[in-house]
Amino acid sequence: MNNTAVKQEKSAPKRAHKGASLNARKARMGWIFVLPFVIGLLLVYLPVMFESLSYSFANYNKVAAIQGGGYTLTWVGFDNYKEVFSMTVDASSGETFIEMLFKSLGSQAIDIIAILMLSLFIAVLLNTKMVGRAAFRAIFFIPVVVGAGIITRIDATSAEILATASGVLEGIDQGAVEGGGFGSIASAMDMGAMFENLGIGGGLVGIVSDLVTNIFNIVNRSGVQMLIFLAGLQSISPSVYESCEVEGASAWEIFWKITLPMLSPMILTNAIYTVIDAFTSESNVVMINILGEELTLSPDPIQSAKAWLYFAVVALALILVSAICSSFVFYQRRNDD
Repeated sequence: MNNTAVKQEKSAPKRAHKGASLNARKARMGWIFVLPFVIGLLLVYLPVMFESLSYSFANYNKVAAIQGGGYTLTWVGFDNYKEVFSMTVDASSGETFIEMLFKSLGSQAIDIIAILMLSLFIAVLLNTKMVGRAAFRAIFFIPVVVGAGIITRIDATSAEILATASGVLEGIDQGAVEGGGFGSIASAMDMGAMFENLGIGGGLVGIVSDLVTNIFNIVNRSGVQMLIFLAGLQSISPSVYESCEVEGASAWEIFWKITLPMLSPMILTNAIYTVIDAFTSESNVVMINILGEELTLSPDPIQSAKAWLYFAVVALALILVSAICSSFVFYQRRNDD
């Protein structure tokens, strides 16, 4: 009898834990939070995406009002995509849509790396103890709060005004205007001369010149990434750094052995976010070409084909970035139940 009682007491705690675990309850709560997005995806986005995909494989034929109005679609297979591959987007240079697409991919890849490095660098600086730290954090995040789209449109409008003014002043000596200022320092010629004196190749000169010229856009698009990195840095226990300092580790070793591995999940998140943000930006030349300058109410099969081709390229880029970043991601609680 005593042995039976002991066995019952040992089995009692197991019965108490038959309910869902903490991770399972958290997972269910996560599904509750994303349920509105899932419903919107199923009821709104997927039907629209299917309709757009059907346009890309068909020709649009408008039906006259006398015959009832509307339109019909004639299945043409991959003819629209074949036309997109050979389509010329710039008559003066003969540049095709595919050439413009891959050229944009190269420039966007450089900007994405620069944004991730800059946001991580700023986050590490802002995580240190200093006077006015909260004010500096607000300053770097202000472009995101006020709306980067509005600032971009203002900047584009200013560029158009300057281009118009340059056309009006054509033929007038502008040496005094072009002789100094930031534009002269950031010009490709000045950067090329500086790096040539240092013995650095021309390919790197072009990359650095583009980054310096585009520094406003890079800083403007680094606010969200900086905030995510900063949240990740603050989640690292100070005791970890204290133990490393006691063991005699240098700041460089602590960054590479502790900070960077602990921030690897945030690096993956920021990389995916930055890729999507860069490839869907209003300033992206491919997006400008796909959307077109004039909005029409009639479906455009060629436009749909270009959009789906671009979607496939962006999806492949996301898969590649996720695979590269996931290979070194470290999850602190991976084995917890």
